[in-house]
Amino acid sequence: MKSGRPLDAEFAPYAKADIDYVAGDDAVAVLDRQGREVVALLDSLDETTITGLRYAPGKWTVKEVFGHLIDDERMFAYRALCVARKDAKPLPGFDENDYVAATDFESRPLAGLIADYKIVRAATVALFQPLTETEWKRRGMVNGYEASVRGLAFHVAGHELHHLRTLHDKYNLP
Repeated sequence: MKSGRPLDAEFAPYAKADIDYVAGDDAVAVLDRQGREVVALLDSLDETTITGLRYAPGKWTVKEVFGHLIDDERMFAYRALCVARKDAKPLPGFDENDYVAATDFESRPLAGLIADYKIVRAATVALFQPLTETEWKRRGMVNGYEASVRGLAFHVAGHELHHLRTLHDKYNLP
């Protein structure tokens, strides 16, 4: 079942610009395609070239960006699971800068980040694949705003596209 494209009221207002970049109306197809594209990009990178690479002082390294994408996807998939299963409790936010600072993505081998990304994306796709129309449209409170399951799924895709543009434009990745 296709998710359908979320309406503006189905995700955080701050995510609109990123979600507008997501093509189509099928979150599962988008996440599956983007996952393959991200893995191809990661596979094309040379570990020694990207180690410590930042586009400006104080900005995340390439590995930290990918670690952040993995963490963010885990958080949004969890939120989507809670909303899809009608968990009425409001879900808290998280500070991505604190999450990145609390670990050392830079010391991890690129191959390990790639493996982690693949596992997380496969789990996300597996979570969304069997959802019904009713489940896709369910809404819950997430970080102080109301979101639908499909809004959260499109947020994952749009957020990833945002960081991929940054990696291409500012880090000069292929």
